Amino acid sequence: MARSGKSEEPVVEHPDGDAPNAVWFKPVMVGFMLLGLVWILVFYISGSQFPIPSIGAWNLLIGLGIAMIGFLMTTRWR
Repeated sequence: MARSGKSEEPVVEHPDGDAPNAVWFKPVMVGFMLLGLVWILVFYISGSQFPIPSIGAWNLLIGLGIAMIGFLMTTRWR
C-alpha cells in the first residue's frame, strides 16, 4: 500500500475531554510573565528613564498587563 507522505498521528482522547496544550504554550506563558517582570524592574532600576520615559508611571501598568496575560494563560494550561 502506498503512503501519501503524511504521517497520521493517533488522536488521544482524554477522559475529561480536554486535549493537552501545544508545545509552544508553556514557554509563551512563562515568557509573558518574565517580560512583564523585567519591564517593571527596568522602570524602577532606571529611575523612570526606561522603557518608555514619556509615559512615566504608565510603564507600571504596561508591565503588569504583560505579566497578567501570562498569569491568565495559566488558567488554560493542562
